[in-house]
This record gives sequence, structure tokens and C-alpha cells, in this order.
Amino acid sequence: MNCAMMLLVVLVTAPANARDISSLGRIEPYNGVYQLSGPSEIAVVSRLLVDEGAQVEAGQVLARLDTYGVLKAEVERAQIGLDHAKRVLTRQEALKKSSFQSEAALDEAQRDVELGRAELVAAKAKLERASISAPVDGQVLTVHAREGERIGEMGLLELGQTDRMYVVAEVYETDIGEVAQGQRAVATSPALAQPVSGHVERIGKVIGKNDVLDLDPVARMDSRVVEVFILLDEPAAVADLTNLQVDVEFGE
Repeated sequence: MNCAMMLLVVLVTAPANARDISSLGRIEPYNGVYQLSGPSEIAVVSRLLVDEGAQVEAGQVLARLDTYGVLKAEVERAQIGLDHAKRVLTRQEALKKSSFQSEAALDEAQRDVELGRAELVAAKAKLERASISAPVDGQVLTVHAREGERIGEMGLLELGQTDRMYVVAEVYETDIGEVAQGQRAVATSPALAQPVSGHVERIGKVIGKNDVLDLDPVARMDSRVVEVFILLDEPAAVADLTNLQVDVEFGE
């Protein structure tokens, strides 16, 4: 068999799907980045209770607004009013048993208690809006508004669940058939001391345009891609690198 025939045999027997799949991607925490804002109306930060890098728990108060003091006083006033209405109702009930009081007076006292309860609920709801709390356990990534500053379009701060970190790879629609759940993948970047690895946890259901910008001037900037979520083995290695652009290589 001559060399030409040997080469032909190699070309014919090579597997058709033996090709590497690579893409650009970005690093982000579990469920992405939470951008926490204040109420819909104008809000100014009175006290900022955390700083960048802080670990927080779900429900923890992160900041109080400048309306907090006034609204807290309204809650206390509503509580005093409700307590008074309850005492009046107790006296009216005692008088009714002794037949020294009319049914109308008792009804009025009961109404005052119900109104007092409603006013207290409303006051507490307003007070709650004067504080901004963490919706989940996580780490404060960026603070956009500090004490004395108005909360703008970017919100108060950004929060991420950095105990689970992902690479979100943007795989070309023509390559997505080569990617499967559980598949291993490796991400690299000059900003990383060493590559980080993980496995494909989820494949997106929507095809869209790529968001991660390639510095290559001949790259396809309007390519149609599918987001592939790769759960990393060692989240601590990239916990401080949210939105870092990486190159992703998928294994077999």
C-alpha cells in the first residue's frame, strides 16, 4: 500500500465529531448578581451597615434610609393608640356586663381597636420600606450609594451568592449539539493563576446574541449563541472575579 492510499484510509476512518468545542464566557455567582434598590420614590441612605466584601445572611439589614426615624416614630404612635383602644374596649366590655353601657358604645370601642390594628400594620409596612435587607445569603460585591447619597439607577449595592460560582459560556448555536449536561469544561484567563474547571450543570433554552465581547477584530460579534452554565469545582478561586471574561474549552 503506497502513502497516498494510507492517507486516504486515515481520512475516511477519522470520526466525524472529533472536534474541540470552545467559546467565550464570563464568571458569575449562582443566580447571577442581585442589584438591590430602595423604594420606588426618592431614597437617601442614612446608614450603610455593610461594606464591599462583607458576607451577609438572608434578611440581614444592609442599610437604612433617611425616612427611618420618622417612620419608626409613627409605628410607636400607632402602638400607643392601639394599646389605649384595647384598654377602652376592656372597660366597655365590663360595663356592658353590668348593664351600665349601651351596645353602641361597645361597638365603637371594638371599631377603634380594629382601626388601631390596621394603622399599626400600615405603619410597620412603611417602616420596613425604610430598610434594605439581603434577599439571600451572599457577599457584597459593589456598593453604589453610601451614607448621605441618593440611591440612583444602579441601586444601593450588588450582592452575589459566591459560595457557588459559575462560568456562563456562550456556545455557538452550531456547536451546542456537542455539549451535554455533566460534561467537563476548563476556563482560562490571564487574570487566573491557573485554569478553573467544572461540569455543565445546565444548558439554556433560548438562542440569543452574544454578550461577551471578543477582542479579535474578525470575530463574529452578532453570533447566535446558547448560554451554558458550568458549576466550578473551586468557587473560592474566582469568588472575587465576577464578570471576568474567560476562554472555555469543553472536554469529551
